[in-house]
Amino acid sequence: MRLNSAYYERILTEYQLTEESLVSIEDIRKFPFTTKADIQTYNKEFLCQPLSRITDIVSTSGTSGAPVSFYLTDNDLERLAINESKSLSIAGIHREDIVQLTTTSDRLFMAGIAYVLGLRKIGASLLRVGPGLPDLQWKLIKEHQTTVLIAVPSFILKMLEYAEKNQIDPSATSVTKIICIGEPIRNQDFSLNVLGQKITDKWPIHLYSTYASTEMATAFTECHAGKGGHHLPELVFAEVVDQQDEPVPPGTSGELVITTLGIEGMPLLRFKTGDICQYHLSLCECGRTTLRLGPLQGRKNQMIKYKGTTLYPPALTELLHELDYISAYYSEVVTDEMGLDCIKIYVAGNEKDADLISRIKEHFQARIRVTPDILVTTTQEINAIKMSFNFRKPVDFIDRRTTL
Repeated sequence: MRLNSAYYERILTEYQLTEESLVSIEDIRKFPFTTKADIQTYNKEFLCQPLSRITDIVSTSGTSGAPVSFYLTDNDLERLAINESKSLSIAGIHREDIVQLTTTSDRLFMAGIAYVLGLRKIGASLLRVGPGLPDLQWKLIKEHQTTVLIAVPSFILKMLEYAEKNQIDPSATSVTKIICIGEPIRNQDFSLNVLGQKITDKWPIHLYSTYASTEMATAFTECHAGKGGHHLPELVFAEVVDQQDEPVPPGTSGELVITTLGIEGMPLLRFKTGDICQYHLSLCECGRTTLRLGPLQGRKNQMIKYKGTTLYPPALTELLHELDYISAYYSEVVTDEMGLDCIKIYVAGNEKDADLISRIKEHFQARIRVTPDILVTTTQEINAIKMSFNFRKPVDFIDRRTTL
């Protein structure tokens, strides 16, 4: 890495570290952290291979900063296939399955490629349907006897709404499990959160959560026990650190830090993901002894200090998911004239505006002891805002804070 990456050549020289400093995997903790800002600022300096060896270029989604490009060699694509085949196998997918992919495989989306390559390695059949189109999703499920869906959980709710309106019984289909990506479906005690419960109330099906990122090119996927995403130690070294960058014990919240193993194009050393989570080391019901990551609590750079309470955006989303009387929503945080965080919730519903605002404020006060500003608008206006950022999925949270 040091000899081929201009960035790490400079950084490791500055820290007076050499390849000999890394005798065992635990010695990684001697090395400095890498941040998202580092990769954004010095992107191509992380390259360890000439562009002539790069087979595929992917990009981060840009939901927590400017999108960043990552460069993959043939061997990196093979590693990605190995990662996803192992991860999906943990979730019980095998070669007899017919898997329907409801997420994009284009737009520089690494996960889309990973699912395709991983399922090919497993030998499962694949339907690359892409996002949206509930009518087509249900038709293909019926026509091809799909057994597994890979989907964003909130899209499953839209599919269920369509099914209810069109007399489709989900439980009578061939689908046996859903691999849920991009949104949490569990609470910290591994029980289903509101989103997961809403799905299983209408469709008694097994949900599997998976967590991954473009930077790590590795996934943490649940087994049937649903007690955290299993670590693949041969592909990534994982740490969880506190605000002082010290390791935290199991069951304690901290920031996930990863070091990628086996990557040729853009390997990362002690990359701070910005994701806050807990890890667990107890023996899993499935018999695996690897580290398991619990549900993500939020992203470090999106932490909100509001009226003395510390919040992360997923907490706002969870509360809003509980309200069946609103048809659409998104939340945003802005900086007020005093330089403090201010939360605004935009909602659409069928009740009178005054009643709607009052009910939502009471709900927030009861659950988190603070009440954000509630603004009522139309479903059309909310959906237009959520889709306006050109991300790979609609956004539920917008950070508009400024530094005064």
